[in-house]
Amino acid sequence: MTVGRGPWRVFAATAVGVVAVFLNMSGLAVALPTITRELGADPGQADWILLGYMLVTTALILVFGRLADIVGRRGLYLAGLVVLTTGTALAALSPSAGFLIAARVVQGVGAAAVITNNTALLTDVFPARTLGRALGWNVTVAATAQVAGPVVGGAATELLGWRGLFVVCVPIGLVAIGASVLAVPASGARLGGAREPFDLPGALLSTAMLTTLVLTLTPGVTATVAGWLPWACGAATVALFAAFVAVQTRREHPLVDVTLLRTRAIALVLAAVLANAVGSYAVVLLVSLHEQAVGGATSLEAGVLVTPVAAGTLITSAVAGSLFDRFTPRTLTTTGMAVTACGLLGFSLTLSTTAVPFLAVAPFLFLVGAGTGLFMTPSTSALMLSVSADRRGTANGLRSTTQNVGYLLSTALALAFTTTGLSEPARRAAYDGTLNTLNVLASGELDRFVANIRATGFVLTGIVAVGGVVCLAFPTSLRAPRTADATAVNTPPESATSRRTTS
Repeated sequence: MTVGRGPWRVFAATAVGVVAVFLNMSGLAVALPTITRELGADPGQADWILLGYMLVTTALILVFGRLADIVGRRGLYLAGLVVLTTGTALAALSPSAGFLIAARVVQGVGAAAVITNNTALLTDVFPARTLGRALGWNVTVAATAQVAGPVVGGAATELLGWRGLFVVCVPIGLVAIGASVLAVPASGARLGGAREPFDLPGALLSTAMLTTLVLTLTPGVTATVAGWLPWACGAATVALFAAFVAVQTRREHPLVDVTLLRTRAIALVLAAVLANAVGSYAVVLLVSLHEQAVGGATSLEAGVLVTPVAAGTLITSAVAGSLFDRFTPRTLTTTGMAVTACGLLGFSLTLSTTAVPFLAVAPFLFLVGAGTGLFMTPSTSALMLSVSADRRGTANGLRSTTQNVGYLLSTALALAFTTTGLSEPARRAAYDGTLNTLNVLASGELDRFVANIRATGFVLTGIVAVGGVVCLAFPTSLRAPRTADATAVNTPPESATSRRTTS
């Protein structure tokens, strides 16, 4: 372990990088209608303005985690910050929707390198006695930045136009680069002996699989090319998944250690993480689309409306660590899922063809955030308790990838479901926030759009409820150690494989 520089200095530096990543990921949701109007983006392009960043980030998390073991974490982390900041500057200067999508892809490449190495860098510098506290605060920073993104995005868009979010994020990225150059020590490169080979087939298969999965879930994009394309992409996803698993089980140094999934506790935790991410992440997007397209709200007003989500997540994620010492992961995660499901259900039931009063929807949005915050820390801890010390890094990499896949699927499902059955003019109006002003449309279009959002909310509620049932199946043996073993739980793993941790 490298402890030559102050561990909390390293935490402060990497926290700025985490803020840059998650503001760029979630802050654009409330600005999407403005971007669509001003750049003249069609619905397919609007989808990819959101999905491009998330797809690339998700696909490259495991790839960059493996490369970090080979070339070293500090260099890859700094390169990621530079690429992320460069992509952010390009996004701010985008003259067209296509250019913005390309800039978002560049951002996603940098973001993947940053979040892949973030937790590993903390593991390198923090001693066992304080590592758990540092990782808990790291989760809190990430969660807060993620749910605060829409507020920052809405305010920046209102004051500076849709480019405002990127203008705000560029200096944050520059600060992260400068702070990391000064604070982050070299670590994790070439840990003795011969280098393990990079699993190129696994990297290519995982990237292709995620791409076809997104195309399957966005028929509004693929069906415009050919009606059979969504089905073809679905079949390709299944085939690529089978090939990926086959390759990973046969390679000596795989990209993903799929044998971990044979452990019942690990499989259950990852399934719950996926359900929580899919079910809760898209609520901000749904609120933004409804309030701007139906209620005529501005980006700032939509951002303010989702502040209860941020408040709920911040409060419960901050106290979840102490609750973990008193309650089992099964109790905490099940409770978190139940709270989130109640919030999603209440939100869905409050929707109408007019703007929703803040006080009517705020309690339900708070519950969504509170349940998510309550779920995250104990689910991560439960996963760490399910594996031996030398495999916790690999397990955490699976968790982070699973969570990001959930975010990606949640966004793709929301974009696909909310515009189902709408005419092309209505789809455009839904994305650019003018649906309530199109009097030339059939009167049923607005009602259909609201019904679609409500139905999407019900689907997400069901997914979270299923996740809650999965949490009930967690082994009762998963709980915080109360003996000397507690130190072992927070002991940083020392092998090359275990160093592959992500935020």
